[in-house]
Amino acid sequence: MRSIIVAVVSFLTLLSPSLAHADTGDVDAAARGVVRVVIMGSDGDEVFPISHGTGFAVSSNKIVTNAHVVREALQDDTLRIAIVPNEGEEAAFGKPIAVSPRNDLALIELTETSLRLPPLTMAGTISGDMGEVSAVGYPMNVDLAQGLEFQDIFRAQPPVKSRGFLSGQRPSRQFDTILHTAPIARGNSGGPLLDGCGRVLGVNSFGADSNGSDAEFYFAVSLRELLPFLRENDVEPRTSALPCRSIDELNAEERSRFEQERSEARELVAAREAELAQKRSTAMMRAQLEVLEERENAMALAMVLLLIALGGGYFAYQARREGETGGRLMVAAGIGGAALIGTILAWVTRPPFSEIEDRVAAAMAEAEQPTPDKPSTLADDGTLLCTFVPERSRVTGSRTDDVEFDWAADGCVNGRTQYGLSGGKWSRVFVPNDEAAVSVNSYDPDTRTFQTEKYLLGRSAMQAARQARGKYKPLACGVTEAAAQLGDQQSSVLGQLPERPNERLVYTCEARTAAVGAGSTGGDE
Repeated sequence: MRSIIVAVVSFLTLLSPSLAHADTGDVDAAARGVVRVVIMGSDGDEVFPISHGTGFAVSSNKIVTNAHVVREALQDDTLRIAIVPNEGEEAAFGKPIAVSPRNDLALIELTETSLRLPPLTMAGTISGDMGEVSAVGYPMNVDLAQGLEFQDIFRAQPPVKSRGFLSGQRPSRQFDTILHTAPIARGNSGGPLLDGCGRVLGVNSFGADSNGSDAEFYFAVSLRELLPFLRENDVEPRTSALPCRSIDELNAEERSRFEQERSEARELVAAREAELAQKRSTAMMRAQLEVLEERENAMALAMVLLLIALGGGYFAYQARREGETGGRLMVAAGIGGAALIGTILAWVTRPPFSEIEDRVAAAMAEAEQPTPDKPSTLADDGTLLCTFVPERSRVTGSRTDDVEFDWAADGCVNGRTQYGLSGGKWSRVFVPNDEAAVSVNSYDPDTRTFQTEKYLLGRSAMQAARQARGKYKPLACGVTEAAAQLGDQQSSVLGQLPERPNERLVYTCEARTAAVGAGSTGGDE
């Protein structure tokens, strides 16, 4: 029976093009903030676990779990709550600061500041039934199957991930829940239920009693319960209601967009060439007619002047034969001589046939002049205001505010932060010490496109990235070859990053003549 139900669910999933399959990279990124919540007792110097569940970070020092996970600690002040991260050696203690048994939610605050957790992002809304989901947590049956002793739960262990499908929302036990098929077991309680982008849909709480025969379904406390609970306790969670899209989908769309733009560019070039060919043909016909007309006019003028010259010569000849040496002879001779000179000039100065090509070339040069108000380059734009483009982006938790910065042609941002140039691409790699993420900002001056790609890394990967980043110091703006050198230096960090980022934020930028106070980017690390 269960296999039939799973098969039907899978078939329906394939029929729906809007469903997003869970991205392992996003689930892994979300799992960084998932912890084991251990209720522990003590006998003298010896400490021992009583029970355990799962929790996840909603801020760097606050964790959500189920109320029933911490119930024993609330009723016995000799018990303590230990928080065991999935990486590293240190565990921390926590104290419950809010508990709501009505909807099975509890909020724990770390009492030690050394452990900082990356908070998970809430999905904001649930997009509908039958989507693929992932449950992340610490099921006890997996611990037992691995041969782990109960004492081993104090050691950092990666959480277990399981996949299933969203089956609906329904009220249960007096609070709103999500029904799903991602397997959970004892120990999973309090762990997150994630969508395909690693965003929290709910808090796993309990499973349906299958009696060993029916299909198994599980319940998670929904966002309708979780978000108000957090806000009532002064926690403003990170939320993102944008559509869940994969990087592969974005890359495919970008390739399609590039091909479309290239096709349109080819069409524009072809149209321009056709227009220029038509203009050349028209210019050729006009030049031919003008040159032929001017040649004919010059030749006609030369003929007229020649006749006048012959007439003047004839009259001068007759006057000389008649013995006249005075005015009539001189006038006739002058007219004849001037007309002869004019004939020679008219003949010599008539336009040659080569003038046709010269006139065509001049006409085409005038036609190909660029538009006076169109900039020849966008390399040095000054102040830019960049607007987020959601259809070209993938966001799982970052803010999408407008971005403002000053760009110089040498890759200097805001007058102080040098961008590197490698492979014709301007970029700057940021490896912060207070966030478990590496960001790569890039800017394309030709298209005025600003982009941020964010890689959400585990603790060991972040340590390696910070170590690689610590081996070089970016050159200051204005230093010779600073862009090329930084482009080479940054490759040591870029080479350690995963193939695909978890987030990609794309902005289109416009030049501004004055700053308007929006957020800036590209500052010093």
